[in-house]
Amino acid sequence: MTAVAHEPITQELLLEWFLALETPEGFRAELIEGEIVVTPPPDGDHEDYIGLIVGQVIRRSRTDMQFSGNKGLKLGKAEGCPKDHVIPDGTFAPGELRLYRGAEPWMPCRGVAMVLEVTSTKPRNDREVKRRCYARGGIPLYLLVDRDVSQVTLFSDPEKSDYQQHCTLAFGKPLTLPEPFAFDLDTSDFL
Repeated sequence: MTAVAHEPITQELLLEWFLALETPEGFRAELIEGEIVVTPPPDGDHEDYIGLIVGQVIRRSRTDMQFSGNKGLKLGKAEGCPKDHVIPDGTFAPGELRLYRGAEPWMPCRGVAMVLEVTSTKPRNDREVKRRCYARGGIPLYLLVDRDVSQVTLFSDPEKSDYQQHCTLAFGKPLTLPEPFAFDLDTSDFL
C-alpha cells in the first residue's frame, strides 16, 4: 500500500469548493466558521413563524422595511477560517436603502437592520454559531425564534464575536423591537 500525501486545505481552497457546491433543489449550503453546513427545506411551522413576523414588521414598523428570505450574506470570519457565508431565514433592511436591488447572491451585510432565524434541524447552529457570525458581521439585531423551548430572543449590541445584550421571552409575551422598528412584536400567535 502506498501512502498519498495530501496538501492541506487552505481558506482559499475551502471557499472555492463552497462557492462551487451544487445542492439539491430546496436545500441550502452555508460556510459557517470553516464548516460547510447543508440544510434541508423547512417544514410548514418554520415558515409560519417567519410569515407572522414579516407581516407585523411590514404593518407596524416605524421605518419602512424590505424583507428577503434566504438571502446570502458575507460576514466576518472566525480565526483561521474564510469569511462566513450565511443564509438567514430572514433579512430586514430599511426600504430606502434598496439593499437587495442589484445585489450579488452573496452580498455584504452593511445596512442590514436585523436577521431572523427560526430553529429547525440544527438548533445549536442558530443559538450559538450563527449568533457569533451575525455579531462578527456587525448586524445590529438578531431575532431568534426557538421552537424547542417556546421562546423568542432578541440579541443586540454586537461586539467582536457576540452580542452584548439579549432579551428572552416566552411565546405569548410581547417583545420590544427597538429603532428602526420601534414596536412591540406580538408573539401570542406563536403558541
